[in-house]
This record gives sequence, structure tokens and C-alpha cells, in this order.
Amino acid sequence: MITVAVVLTAVFATICVVNYQQSVAVVEATLNDVVNQASDHQGKQQPGKDGQPGKDGQPDGGAAPEGEGPSADQAAASGEGGQPAAAAQTPDGGSASAASSSDATGKDSPTATGAGASTFTAGVADDADGFGGPTIGGRDKGGGQVIPVALFTVDANGVTAASGRFNTASISDDVLEQAGAELADAAEGFGKLSDSGLFYLKRQAGGDMYLAFADISSARGWESLAATLAVIEVATLAVFFVISLFFSRWALGPVARAWVQQRRFVADASHDLKTPLTVILANTSIALEHPERSVASQSQWLESTQHEAEAMQGLVGDLLELAKMDEEEAAAGAGAPRANFEPVDLSDLVEGELLQFESVAFERGVQLESYVQPGISLSGNKQRLRRLAGTLIDNACKYVDEGGAVEVTLSETGKHAKLTVRNTGAPIAPEDLPHVFDRFYRADKARTSGAGGHGLGLAIARAIAEEHRGTLTVASTQEAGTTFTATLPIK
Repeated sequence: MITVAVVLTAVFATICVVNYQQSVAVVEATLNDVVNQASDHQGKQQPGKDGQPGKDGQPDGGAAPEGEGPSADQAAASGEGGQPAAAAQTPDGGSASAASSSDATGKDSPTATGAGASTFTAGVADDADGFGGPTIGGRDKGGGQVIPVALFTVDANGVTAASGRFNTASISDDVLEQAGAELADAAEGFGKLSDSGLFYLKRQAGGDMYLAFADISSARGWESLAATLAVIEVATLAVFFVISLFFSRWALGPVARAWVQQRRFVADASHDLKTPLTVILANTSIALEHPERSVASQSQWLESTQHEAEAMQGLVGDLLELAKMDEEEAAAGAGAPRANFEPVDLSDLVEGELLQFESVAFERGVQLESYVQPGISLSGNKQRLRRLAGTLIDNACKYVDEGGAVEVTLSETGKHAKLTVRNTGAPIAPEDLPHVFDRFYRADKARTSGAGGHGLGLAIARAIAEEHRGTLTVASTQEAGTTFTATLPIK
């Protein structure tokens, strides 16, 4: 999680830095464009020397050709007595200037029309005077970034605002004075005035020194980008956290269950081993207290000891069987072949187990019914398949109600053999059904059931079914009783 956060932060920070650098480059290019356009326009307006035509094609300074009076435009531009008009009258009696205005002290202050804007994507069209502002509109033009620019020229009289056609922004007198002081001795080039909040370009072009300014906010697009990326990062980390939490629980689920089962296994195995050991020690202690007695007189203690020892032997045998199957399963998972697999006539095997339990069912007053389809064969371990069938039939006979019935069915369904063992009686509680195949699990938590057993039989039966690439399932209801179904592949 921390690694992902660090990587995302580094990537997004790099994106913001690159975006800022690109924005600064755009500002610099825009300022250069404005200076170039102003320089070109100034060059067109300057007359040539020695009476030669200027760049606009008109002859220098002298009078109009003989016999020709002033043009209509010249007349319109002159006041009385042929003097040029200083300013056009406004409706309220004032005047308007296109370039600059003078205050009471005669000092020029910069002005800006706000009519034009420089852009690095849109084209620039020249009007009759050489500049017409940025070209806008059109389906094929992209929406370029518009950067307001204030342009000034520097001469012996100080800083003067350029023509309004090149100014798309204005600067207050105090800010301009501060910027001029900072740039008085500065070399030509592009830079940033942090105290004034301006980007600047100082450059000489066409014999004039130009100062072009753009607001420092023109390159702050990265701030909104950074905010957007921060939201994306937080959302990404949140989603990653949820996904990681889900997959960690999913991955650790089997480990947690195995840990719980192992602890229960150790506790149950210790309990099942402790009880017979306690009985054996007690029987031995009694026999040793009466050494004068004969073996025959103490046979009950000896028989009890033998019974408990046989129970321990069976428990240890079951544990070894489970451990052996676990080892074989791990080896088979690594590609090792199954050992002791051979052709097995499953029909004959089940018939043989049914014969063994007929006497048990008769003694318990249980009706044992069976239907075995003949000729069902498969490849497997004969001894373990016999134990699978015997465990299911024995379990059904143990837990059938008095006078109840046990039904055993073996049939072939498609490419599978299905062994079904059903008994009547009290159903298994719903909360116990998911655990009936767990090792040492018995619904009788107090272990007082007269049916006996250690809770390993069904666990071994399921392991045998899975060893043969099959399944063992259970269903239990009050109406149908309890049904165990083993499904084994034939081919």
C-alpha cells in the first residue's frame, strides 16, 4: 500500500512539473510572438532615408506631387490650418487615445484595450497596419491558451506602453515601477519576477528595447491539475485498499481455517488419546495394588486395558491413514502418479461390504435394503474403496433410529458411479452439516454418544473419494432422513 502511494505520488508530481514547464514555455513563446509582431509593425511605419520610399511604399516626408492636393484621408486627419488632430472628441467632450494617456504631470501611464490576445495555437491575421489580433472561430481550430500580455518600449524618456493593438493587459503604475527597477540592469532574456507576480521578456528588436509582461498565473494550470491528480490518487488508493483487503481475506481464508482445524485437531486428538491412557493407567494401578491375586481374578482390568489399547491403536491407525493420504495428495499435486491404483469391480466390493453388515443390522433391528447395479468397474485403490463403502454403511447403521431402515444404492450415471447410503432417523442439525467431514468433528460435543468413534471416519471417507477424483456429499432432512452420496469417475 505504501509502495503504491509513493509510486503514484512520484508519477503525479512528475506530471505536474512537466505541465508547469510546458506552461512556462508557452508563456515565453507568447511574449516572443508579441515582441516580434510589435517590432515588425514598427518597422513598417518607419520612413526610409533621403526621400526614398518607406516600407509602406510612400515617399519620405516631402510634399505631395505637384498638382495634387492633400488626399481626403489627410484632410480628415488634419485640423484647422493643416495641423494634425490630437484626439477624437468623445460624446461627453473628452478624448480617447489608442496608445497612452498623460496625467497632470505629463507622465505617460500605460493603457490597454483588452481587445486582443496572443495565443500559441491560433493564427494571427495582419490588418492594414500589420496586426489584427488573434484569429478566432472555425471548426478546424483548437482552443488555444489565451495569455494576456502587456508590452512596453524602453527609450531615453523611460518606459512607454506600446500600441493598444499589442496590449491585451494593463499593469498598475506601482507594479510597473517595481518591475522596471528590477529589470533596469537585467540582461536580455526571459525570466520571472516573483515579487511582482510577473513573467517578463526583455529583448531588443528593430532598434527598440521591448519589455513584455504576462501574469504569473498564466503558468498555474498545474495547480488545478495537481488537485485533480490528488483526488485521483486518493480514490485509487481507496479502491486498491478495498481490493487488497478483499483478496487478502480470500487468500488467507484457507490458512485461517487450516490453523483453526489444526488447533482443534490437536485438542481432539489429545482428548481421544488421554481418555484411554487414563483408563489403562488406572487398570494397571489396581492390578499392581493386589499382586497376590491371580490373573483370572483381575481379568476385568486386563480386558478393559486391552479394549482401550485397541481403541488407541485404531485412532493412531486412522491418523496415520490420513497423514499418508495427505502426503500422497501433495505428491500427486506435484505430478507424481497415484500409487496402488488398479482395476476394481466396485459392484462386487459393495456387495461384500453389505454381507458384513447384515448381521450388525439384524442385531440392531434395522432393515438393510440394497440395490447394486452389476458390472461397475473403475481404477482405484481397492482397500480404500472398501473402507469408503464400509464407513458409509457403518455410519448409517449407527445413527439409524430404532426399527428404521438403511438403503444402499450403487448405479452408473454417465461416466460416473454413484454410491448412495440413506438412513432414517433424526436429521443432522443444519449448523452441523458443513462440518460433518471435518476431522474429529462430532455433533455430540460432550462425546457421550453410545455410537462411539473418534470423528475421523467421514473425514477419511471424503479423503478417499477425493483421492479417486470424486466427491462425497451429505443431505439431511426430517422427511427423507440422512443421505451420503459418493460420486466416482469410471474412466
